[in-house]
Amino acid sequence: MNEIYVIGHRNPDTDAICSAIGYAEFKNRTGTREAVPARCGDTNDRIDFVLRTFGVPAPRFIADVSPKISDVMQRDVQSVTPDSIASDALSLMDERSLRILPVLDHTRRCRGLLSLFKLTKFLFPAADRLADSRRVLSSIRNLVETLQGQLILSFEPDREEELIMVIGAMSVASFTERLKTFQSDKLLVVVGDRQDIQEVAIEEGVRAIIVTGGIKVEKNVLEMAAAKHISIISSPHDTATTSTLCRAAVAVRHVLNEEFICFNEHSPLAAARDEARASGHQVFPVLDAENKVAGILSKTDFLKPITRKLILVDHNEISQAVQGADQVEIIEIIDHHRIGSLSTLEPILFRNEPVGSTSTIVADCFFQMGVHLPPPVAGLLLAGLVSDTLNLTSPTATSRDAEILKKLEEISATNARQFAEKFFAADSLLMLKPAPQAITTDCKEYVEEGAKFSIAQIEENGFEQFWKRKSELLEALEAYRRRSAYFFSALLVTDVGATQSSLLMVVGDAGFIQRIGYPRLEPGVFELRDVVSRKKQLLPYLIHCLRQTGSGAR
Repeated sequence: MNEIYVIGHRNPDTDAICSAIGYAEFKNRTGTREAVPARCGDTNDRIDFVLRTFGVPAPRFIADVSPKISDVMQRDVQSVTPDSIASDALSLMDERSLRILPVLDHTRRCRGLLSLFKLTKFLFPAADRLADSRRVLSSIRNLVETLQGQLILSFEPDREEELIMVIGAMSVASFTERLKTFQSDKLLVVVGDRQDIQEVAIEEGVRAIIVTGGIKVEKNVLEMAAAKHISIISSPHDTATTSTLCRAAVAVRHVLNEEFICFNEHSPLAAARDEARASGHQVFPVLDAENKVAGILSKTDFLKPITRKLILVDHNEISQAVQGADQVEIIEIIDHHRIGSLSTLEPILFRNEPVGSTSTIVADCFFQMGVHLPPPVAGLLLAGLVSDTLNLTSPTATSRDAEILKKLEEISATNARQFAEKFFAADSLLMLKPAPQAITTDCKEYVEEGAKFSIAQIEENGFEQFWKRKSELLEALEAYRRRSAYFFSALLVTDVGATQSSLLMVVGDAGFIQRIGYPRLEPGVFELRDVVSRKKQLLPYLIHCLRQTGSGAR
C-alpha cells in the first residue's frame, strides 16, 4: 500500500489536526494523490467543534506506523484442503512453482503445511522402505480422479482404506501364488490386457482392479467382479505410469506437516523476522483477528521494502511522533517549533518557520504555489491558526500570521474574532474529562540535558475548574510521570479569557522543582503571569532550570 500519511504529534491539538488535513489537501492538489491525513491520538471537544463547523471528517486514526506483517505478506493464498488429493496439490505446486502449500479447512483455518519435500519422500520411499512403495492409502473415487480414469464398477467408492498394490505382469501361476501372501480384500491389482490375470484376481476376491491403457474390460469379467463386489477402474495410462500415480491418490491430511509457526497480520515485522530466522520453517501462515488465514509469509518476503511513508506536521521530534515513525521513511516535515534531534537517512523537505502555527505555513503553501484552497479547508487552517496564537494575542503570533489569517477569513467567509469566541467557549476539558485523560490530551515529550520529561497544556476560560480538581490532577500527573519514567512532568493550564496567563503544576525531581522561580501558590503549583505559550515561553524556561539542576538530571 503506497500511502503517505500526513500526521501530527501524539495527543494532537487543533493545529496538528487542521494542518494535517490542510497539507494532505495541498499534496493531493499538487500531484501526490497518495497523501492521506492522519492522527495518532483522539480528538477533543474543540477539535470536534472545528470539524463540525466546516463539515470535514476527522483524519484517519493510526496508532502505530511501524512495519507490520500485513505490509509484506502475500495475500493471494494458494491452498488445498485436508481432503484434497496429493496429485492435485502437486499439480498446483508445479503450476505456481511452489514448494509449500497451506492446508486450510472450510473455515479457512490452517490445519498444517504440505511441503514438496515431505510429499516426495512419501511418494518415493527410500531404499530401506521399499515395501511402502506398494502401499496405497486412498478411496476408489480418489484413485479414479487421480488417474483421470473411469469408474466402471463401483462398490463403496468413498471408503478410505489402506491397500496393497500388486502388478499383474507375471505368469498366472506365479501371480496366483503371489496373491496368497497378502490379505486378498486389501489388494489393488494393476493389470493390462491380461484377462486371465483379471479373472484370477476376481476369484481371489481382491478389493479392486485397475485395467490400464484404456483397454476395454470384457463383459464376463465385469459380471464376475460384480458378483464378488469388486470395483473396476479403467486407467488411460500405461501400467508403469498408473502404478506411480496410485500412491498420489492419498488425501492431503495424511501427509501434511502439523507443526508450523503462524503470525498475526498486525504483528510487528521486526519481531516476526527474528522468530522466523530462528526457526527451521520457510513459510508461515498469517492469521487475521478470527484466526483465519489472511495471507502467507515466506522468508524472502522480509526483504520487501516498506512503501508506507510519513509527512510530519506541527512537530519534528521523534519522541512526539506516532509510534513506529523511526522505522519508516519520513519524506517531509512542516513545523513551527524548535528543531529537535530527529535524523533521516535521506535529504528531505524540511520547512520550519518562526510563526505562530503550522496552519499558517500550510496556508502559505497554497498561496505561494497558486493552488486553489477550498473554503472548508481554509476554515480549518483558520481554526488551527486561531487556536495556536490565541487569535493573534499569543507572544508567538507574528505579522505573517496576521496576514495569512486575513486571507483565510476571506476564503472561508469566517470572522476570526467571532469564531475564536465560539471556539474557546467550547466545552471545558477540565469539566468533562477524567483527570488522567485531561492531563494527556495535549501532552508532549521532550529530551534535554539527558533527561526525559513531558509538558501538557490545557486552555480554559478562567481557573475555576483547575482549583476544583487540583488534587486529582496532581495525583494523575504524578502517576503519569512514574509510569513514563519522566524526570518531571508539567501541566500548563492557560486562561485564554480575561487574564491571558497560566498556572503551572509540576511533579518530579525535588531539586529541579526548587529551581522554578515563578511565584509558588501551593506545593507544586506556580503562577505564570503573561505566560500562554508552551513552545516559546515555558519550554525554554524549564530547559534553563534543567541545566541549572546539573548532574541531577542525568
